[in-house]
Amino acid sequence: MTDISSGTLLFILFVLIVFSALFSSSETGLMSLNRYRLKHKANEGHRGAKLTLELLSRPDRLLGVILLGNNFVNIAASAIATILALRYYGEAGLAIATGALTFVILVFAEVAPKTLAAIHPERIAYPAAYVYTVLLAIFYPIVWFVNILANGMLRLIAVDPAEARDHSLSTEELRAALNEADQQVPQTHQDMLLGILNLENITVEDIMVPRNDITGININDDINNIKQQLTQSHRTRLPVFNESIDNTIGILHLRLAIALIADDELTHESLNSLIAEPYFIPESTSLNNQLLSFQASKRRTALVVDEYGDIQGLVTLEDILEEIVGEFTTNASTSNPLIQTQADGSYLIDASLHIREINRKLNLDLPVDGPKTLNGLILEQLEIIPEAGTSLKVAGVAIEITKTTNNAVKSARIQAPELPAPIEPVDDN
Repeated sequence: MTDISSGTLLFILFVLIVFSALFSSSETGLMSLNRYRLKHKANEGHRGAKLTLELLSRPDRLLGVILLGNNFVNIAASAIATILALRYYGEAGLAIATGALTFVILVFAEVAPKTLAAIHPERIAYPAAYVYTVLLAIFYPIVWFVNILANGMLRLIAVDPAEARDHSLSTEELRAALNEADQQVPQTHQDMLLGILNLENITVEDIMVPRNDITGININDDINNIKQQLTQSHRTRLPVFNESIDNTIGILHLRLAIALIADDELTHESLNSLIAEPYFIPESTSLNNQLLSFQASKRRTALVVDEYGDIQGLVTLEDILEEIVGEFTTNASTSNPLIQTQADGSYLIDASLHIREINRKLNLDLPVDGPKTLNGLILEQLEIIPEAGTSLKVAGVAIEITKTTNNAVKSARIQAPELPAPIEPVDDN
């Protein structure tokens, strides 16, 4: 090499630094790829993506060929730089060559190309996959031998190199990915996808209609009263009970009863013939499991019971779907809406309303891991039955009690952020 001119050595040194930059950038690009986007493009038939996916299936071999090439060009560059330094500066040039080459490689062959590859990994990785596929075939014996030694060292520290890396997303990771996908996924779709993920963490107790608010038919009532109740009902399915909701005998589909009323054939006997068997579920059932149970049993309404078998509330398929898509049914004709917009911008809320519903309607973040209703939340915070006019702050939200009874808070006023649309009356049953 001493016979080669300095100009030729400088050119070779330049070429080696370029190769070093290519190896460095391709390594970062390949390792920075979004694996799910990569699989999607490979499934679409993208040749570069297919080769990249195959290379990444054995990262030890891929890294072996990359580092083999990168170390070779870096060592060769160091040798040439040393020769040039000795020619121009003698032994003192060794220190100069070391410092200058370190700076050049660091900036031009490491930091700059790796930063570029991290920003645009696909532009670097897909072309590089063609090159590495060929290099891996050519230098496979060397790479295999190097991997044998490296993998043997890893096994000494209880690491199995053959174990495939798990690239599956956990629920929390998927939720974080959806929250970051503002530009790619419309907000409405994000909310629905997040709603599906949240079903596993929400129980029927969180969304059920409390037993005190259940509207049902007492089978022992006068038939004319039952007719009036059926014709004025805003519910599609009503529980039918004997004197008390604890003695529920079935579920009545309103459409079937209206047909009998239209034909003037509604009697206690004909009403009994329309009643379907009641469907009971535990209050701890997750919404995800209950949605599947509704689907499997072809049911749409269930009565929620506690550990003693006592009825605690009622939940419908629509209630679960609203956790995913948001509220899609309203009852504008009800005379007692649970949320009323006030002139000063505050909201007068029935304290029996579920906290989850309040959070969704008013865009708040009241805690939902304890009491399920606003009344329960207030009583937990104050630990007494408060008087009207009492105020408190929960999670940064100011709450003023406006009406109480001997054993519960009936209504409260909340000052909430301005909503994008007027509040519609809430239909919880």
